[in-house]
Amino acid sequence: QVQLVESGGGLVQPGGSLRLSCAASGFTFSSYGMSWVRQAPGKGLEWVSTISTGGGDIYYADSVKGRFTISRDNAKNVLYLQMNTLKPEDTAVYYCSKVGSWGQGTHVTVSS
Repeated sequence: QVQLVESGGGLVQPGGSLRLSCAASGFTFSSYGMSWVRQAPGKGLEWVSTISTGGGDIYYADSVKGRFTISRDNAKNVLYLQMNTLKPEDTAVYYCSKVGSWGQGTHVTVSS
């Protein structure tokens, strides 16, 4: 079955960086667009970024544009999210997703 396993979260100071990874299995990874979404404490889900199957089309939420970079390695079945210049408002649980499936999430806390 579809499995999406996120990793790379943690505690980081404002202005710092983290790279999230999502290991995918159980489906043909290269055939699906993939996304990152997040949920801040006490708030609803927020879409962060989407990447097309081959990586040629990429979209970002305005809140992360210029700071986050989504990428994928179809040979390794891994989705990435490089997060730079992190802000306290980036604190959230980050999930990778394909249509109809979600991972368990990885926690990101941005605090001094």
